[in-house]
This record gives sequence, C-alpha cells and structure tokens, in this order.
Amino acid sequence: MSLAARRLLRAAPAGRTRRAFASPAAQVSLEPVAKPARPEFSSGPCAKRPGWSPAVYADAATGRSHRSAIGKAKLKQAIEGTRRVLGVPADYRIAVVPASDTGAIEMAMWSMLGARPVDVCHWESFGKTWFGDVTNQLKLENVTEFAAPYGELPDLAATNPAHDVIFTFNGTTSGVRVPNLDWISDDREGLTFNDATSAVFAMDVDWSKVDVTTYSWQKVMGGEGAHGMLILSPRAVERLESFSPENRPLPKIFQLAKKGKLDEALFTGATINTPSMICVEDYLDALAWAESLGGLPALMKRSEANLKAVADWVDATPWAHFLAKDAATRSNTSVCLTLDTDPDVVKKICKLLEDKDVAYDIGAYRDAPPGLRIWCGATVDTADLEALFPWIEYAFETCN
Repeated sequence: MSLAARRLLRAAPAGRTRRAFASPAAQVSLEPVAKPARPEFSSGPCAKRPGWSPAVYADAATGRSHRSAIGKAKLKQAIEGTRRVLGVPADYRIAVVPASDTGAIEMAMWSMLGARPVDVCHWESFGKTWFGDVTNQLKLENVTEFAAPYGELPDLAATNPAHDVIFTFNGTTSGVRVPNLDWISDDREGLTFNDATSAVFAMDVDWSKVDVTTYSWQKVMGGEGAHGMLILSPRAVERLESFSPENRPLPKIFQLAKKGKLDEALFTGATINTPSMICVEDYLDALAWAESLGGLPALMKRSEANLKAVADWVDATPWAHFLAKDAATRSNTSVCLTLDTDPDVVKKICKLLEDKDVAYDIGAYRDAPPGLRIWCGATVDTADLEALFPWIEYAFETCN
C-alpha cells in the first residue's frame, strides 16, 4: 500500500473498515524486493557506523599493557575526543570505567549517595533498577520515588532541589526521553545523576544541569560492550572528596577517591581495571567518524531524521503507534512502537524479519509492553529504515 493510501486509511471516518479503503492488491501483499543494506537495528549493542570494517583495528594497541605509554595515550585520546564531540566543560572530569553504563552509574551511586535525601525518577526498567539499588541494596532511608508507567514521564518538576536526583535521560526500554532539563534548578543543593547511555551523541545535554553523567560505548556510537564512561561536574568531585559512606563497602572497581582525594589518574588515561584495547580502538574510530561529520550537531541531525522517518510511517499506518504518549517525549534513538495485534503475532513478526535478514533484534524489551523497538541512533541510515517499513507491513499482514 502506498504512503498516501495509508494516510487515507488512518484518516478514515469511524466505522469504516480497512477493506473499504485498501485496494485488492494491498490486501495480499507481495514480499518486498529491497532490503535494508544493514539490518542491525538492535538497541544495544547497536549498529556500527556506516562504512565500518574490522580494518579499524589495525592500529589497536593489542598485546600491549593499558599502562604502557601507548595504552595510556589511547585512553587519554578517548577522553579528549569525548570532551570535544560532546562539548563537555573543561572543568568536568571524564573517565573510562568498568562494566558498561551499569558499572558507571552504580559506581557513582555507591560512592556518593547518602549525604542527602534521594529522589529517584523512573519510567522504564533500568531506572527502576536504580531505584531498587537505592532502596534494596544501599538501603537508604530517605528516598522518594517518582514513577510513571511505560510510555509516560513522572512529574519531574516535583523533585526537590535539596535532594540528590537520579534519572534516565532517555528510557531505552520505553522510548520516552526527558524533553529538556529545565526542571533541574540552577541553584540546587543536591547532585543530579544522569544515566544518559542512550541519549549522549544523539540528544543535547545541558551540562550545567547534570553532575554525574554515565553512558556506554555500545549505544549511539555503535561501540563494543563492557566499558562505561563517567563524567563528573566540580560539584560531584567535591562530594567525592567530602563524603565517605560509612554503611557500605566499596569494591575496588567502585573506588574513585584515595585518602579523601579524587584519584586524578583515572581521569587522565589510567583505568581501575584492564580495558580491551580493541574496544578502545573501536571507540576512537567512532569518535573520528563523528568529528568527520561535524560533531554532535551532525549526529543529532541524523538521529532526528531517523525519528521523522518512523513518525511519517506511523502516521500513515493505522495499526502502529508510538509507545510514548507525548510527541515531545519521543526518543530519537530507542524508538518503541505498539502494534494492534496479539503479543504472539508480534513475536512472529520479529522472527520473520530476522529470518529474512531484514531486521535483527527489534522486539520490545522483555519487561516492556509487546511491540517493536527500532534503534534510530546516528549510526543507522534513514534509507535502511525506509526499506524496513514495507517489510514490517508485509510481516504484519502475513503473520495475522
């Protein structure tokens, strides 16, 4: 069915049936001929950059110590490249840390929480996990929960600026993002903990509003897993140097300070444990690609163009809907859709698309409402999304 015909169908008066507006040919669709050139639409690890090949590893410091001059130089290059592309202020510290985004955010929580009451904002599975960490693992007592169901945001403006606040900038499993950070006070007394793993490199982060920011290489930049990034404001550094939690042990991989002072070596190329120099080289390649495009504005433009392509298709497809209730909160990376069909049919659709090598790993997250989750970050080409849509239509009709 053409895009124009689908728009007519969506605008059809109540009570009209699909058969009344669809042509006989549209009711028994033929399998599309064109396929996405790159069927990787997973929301993590995500698609590599266009043109990527294993040749990018030619200069990797394999077989060398991460503490050698070349190893530390590569890690420092990763830190400096991150600062340039993301526009991180000069007085903010950046470190490569273990265990992906999870390691980064939990390292920060274990090291810094407890000095003030805590507000935890969550609207999808990972934010809910951080709430569980605060209440069940750290067992902090003065905790306020700000929660919303999948597809919605809680009342972020109701958080207390005197409290530490934890939130996810973009809900990877719900496709719901914060539209801005205006709700965070410039005069706040507490720290803001920003899990931005599926937001950085695709969304504009106002650094003056965030004190702790974490992410992993495997999302918007299409890097490899197991490595996290930790970005600290001067206020976060002050907390690390003035507050020592007394009610919990800090494993080695969580230790950011030594004898009451920030471990500066971690923010200049040293790491707590051994990183993969192959993964470091992959991240350096992604940063170089980003800079060759024009940096953060170009990355955001690519991701936003991908979201627009999905939005145009959803607007013309009566059985597909954004999980995000408010258009202003729609993610432009982890785009989540619901379909007017049974959960078992959704699974069949995903399997058909994977079996046909059209789209890999686009089923909704296991804890989210049944549907599709299509990665639209900067490494995905809009042309591949446009090639995907006819296949989703074909799979929907075939599996129903």
